[in-house]
Amino acid sequence: MPPSNSGTPSPISEHRRPNERPLLVVVIGPTAVGKTALSIDIAQHLSCEIVNADSRQVYQGMPIGTAQPTETERSSVPHHFVDFIAPDELYSAGQFESDALAWLDTWFAARRCAVLSGGSGLYVKAVLDGLDPVPADLGIRTQLNERFQKGGLEPLVEELRSLDPAHAAKMDTQNPQRVIRALEVCLTSGRPFSSFHSATTAERPFDTLVIGLRRDRPELIERINLRVDAMMEAGLAAEVKSLQTHWNENALQTVGYREWTPYFEGKASKEEVTEEIKLRTRQFAKRQMTWFQRMDNVQWFHPDDTENIIEALRVECAQRGWELMAPSEFKHGE
Repeated sequence: MPPSNSGTPSPISEHRRPNERPLLVVVIGPTAVGKTALSIDIAQHLSCEIVNADSRQVYQGMPIGTAQPTETERSSVPHHFVDFIAPDELYSAGQFESDALAWLDTWFAARRCAVLSGGSGLYVKAVLDGLDPVPADLGIRTQLNERFQKGGLEPLVEELRSLDPAHAAKMDTQNPQRVIRALEVCLTSGRPFSSFHSATTAERPFDTLVIGLRRDRPELIERINLRVDAMMEAGLAAEVKSLQTHWNENALQTVGYREWTPYFEGKASKEEVTEEIKLRTRQFAKRQMTWFQRMDNVQWFHPDDTENIIEALRVECAQRGWELMAPSEFKHGE
C-alpha cells in the first residue's frame, strides 16, 4: 500500500500531483454478476473513465450477444475499448495490453484514477502483470483452421490435451479460436502454451485496487437466464443473422453466437437455442470464476455489499490523502 500523504485531504477529481502514483480500480467477476453497473458507480464516485477488459465487447455489430454497455451507460461514463473493431479483424490480449497501457499512460499523465472492468481474465492479467511474448505462425494457423473446417474441433482439442494438458484443463475447449491459438503456439514453439504464462509481474507506473464480485451459484444462474431471455427479446436472432457473412471469423466463435448454427440449418428451434446459450453461459461463468479465484490481492464482495465496497474505496483514497467526493450510496443492481 502507498504511504499516506500529509496535509489536508484533496478531492480525487483534481489533477494528479507531481510524483503521485495514480490508482487503477479493477472490477472483475463472471458474466452477469453486475460488473458494468458497479464500475459506472465507482467511476462516477472517482470522477474518472472506464477501460473495458472484455475480449468480446471490442467488436462492432455485436452489442446484444456480448452484453456491451448500453448507449445510456456509455453516456453516463465514457467507456474505452468497446465496439471499436470489425468482426473480421484479429485482436489479441497482447495487443490489448499495448493499447490499454498507452491509453492509461496518457490518462494518468494528468488524472489520478481510472477503472478497468471486465470478465476476460487474460485481458486483466495483460494490464496488471503483463504477458510474455507469444510466438505466432500464420501458416500453422491456416492449417489448423483448415483441419477445423474439415474435421471439427474435437481432434484439435485432443491434440492440445496431449501437448498441454494443464492449459486444456482450464480453458474453454469449446472455443475454436482459443483452441487453435493454443495449438499454434505449441506447434510453433515446441513448448506448452501454458509455459508462456509466467508468474513474473511487470512493473506498472500505477497502483491497483482489485474488487472481485461474486454471487451464490443459484443467484448467478438466475441472472444469467434472465439476461439471455432479455437478449432474445432484444433481437439476438436478428443480430446473429446480420453477422452471417462473418460466421467463420474468430469474433463469432463465442457463446451467444456459435449456438445458432443448428437453428439456421433448420435443426433446432429458437427455444432450444435459448436453452443452449444459457447452459454454455453458465459453464463460461464457472470458468471465469476459476480463473479469477487464482488471482492474488483481490477483495471479494457481493455486488450488493454497498457499505463495504464504499469503505474499501474510502480506505484506499485515505491512504493517499484523497477525499472521496461522492454520494453515500451506489445505485447499481437496479
